[in-house]
Amino acid sequence: MEMSIWESLLLGVLVLLVLFWFGPGAKAALRESPKGRAEDWRSLILPLGMVVLFVVLLIALA
Repeated sequence: MEMSIWESLLLGVLVLLVLFWFGPGAKAALRESPKGRAEDWRSLILPLGMVVLFVVLLIALA
């Protein structure tokens, strides 16, 4: 099922409206949020790396 041109245009306008609506709030939230330290990034990257390695292991075993 294909979208017609007017549906695509309406969807594009809707996306732009949502971006303009949430933009100022997102900018303020990013400005006022605490900055990440090295320990914070390590605690994010380590589990993600383990998940990636597990998925690669599963693919290799399949």
